[in-house]
Amino acid sequence: MEEALALARMGLGYTSPNPSVGCVIVKDGEIVGRGYHHRAGTPHAEVWALREAGERAAGSTVYVTLEPCAHYGRTPPCARALVKAGVAKVVCAMLDPNPLVAGKGAAILRNAGIPVIVGLLSGKAIKINEVFIKNMITQQPFIAVKLAQSLDGVTASRTGKSKWITNDWARKRGYYLRSLYDAILVGINTVEADNPLLTSRTVREGHDAPHQPFRIILDSTGRIDLQALLVTDKQARTMVITTKHCPVEKKEALERAGVEVLVAPLRDDDRVDLPAMVHTLYEKGIHSILVEGGSTVQGTFFDSNLVDKIYAFIGAKVIGGVDSKTSVGGLGADDLSESVTLDYETAEIHDNNVYIEAYNRNREGAYVHWNH
Repeated sequence: MEEALALARMGLGYTSPNPSVGCVIVKDGEIVGRGYHHRAGTPHAEVWALREAGERAAGSTVYVTLEPCAHYGRTPPCARALVKAGVAKVVCAMLDPNPLVAGKGAAILRNAGIPVIVGLLSGKAIKINEVFIKNMITQQPFIAVKLAQSLDGVTASRTGKSKWITNDWARKRGYYLRSLYDAILVGINTVEADNPLLTSRTVREGHDAPHQPFRIILDSTGRIDLQALLVTDKQARTMVITTKHCPVEKKEALERAGVEVLVAPLRDDDRVDLPAMVHTLYEKGIHSILVEGGSTVQGTFFDSNLVDKIYAFIGAKVIGGVDSKTSVGGLGADDLSESVTLDYETAEIHDNNVYIEAYNRNREGAYVHWNH
């Protein structure tokens, strides 16, 4: 199962909106087939593993990170393919939260007389498909934020200097994280200050090119320069999310430049309605978002209770200053009882920088024991 999980991780980011799945087939104590889902619309993990195993699949034990599918989509159901191959037993890490599957794949196998064991290394399988799980449970995108700050939570000095608070390892890890998500989101202030590309430069094992996320800019009044790299660079798609306050001429110019423009709804206080906006993005096929924006953007996502996960990079510096920029702005909590409570997943030191992954304990769509 550890081997199957490693295979599943190879598909992260590439398979959206499908889950990332790995499969290993064992016969007489030997691995005879391996496979993983490469990208949406291509064969599933079990199919690749069965192809490699060939006739040796008969009488084998199949280890798969997610319950084999039971429905006809762009590919036939894997549960029936396993039955046809004559496998002897199936061990899956977790059941599928997709209502089209949700135990039906396991039922097909059991009805064919094939024992199914569920729950082996389920915690690791859940983490791999945390985006897919939230999508299935809430029909909303999974939202993570990336914080890069000094030990005292500062992202730029009082004079605006920010390069570099964290180290090369942190920047390379950031490129890798981009490859896991459907979209990267920043605010117009970040675009004007840094003129970023927001691309992934990580070519992961099993792939010949980086997965490039959709680049999204929050720009309420249409301030973005038509010569900004996010407009002129064509390595990845770009979307500007604006409001009725953006001039029509600017919207048309952006669209002529190949940029998608989305006009977001406003709240009564004339601010973007973030929950409505992210739901619209979900309906457009953006099922996971990595928020890299500055203090203001990060704060609005926390204030709107939209954050599921945090990646924090902490440099080996203390900057100080009451006028320095903190990593999370916005309104914040009035009382500590209203603050975001975290569950720390990992804390590591890399080249004298600290790297932390944490979850919002009260996030929506967290996996609730489907292992039956």
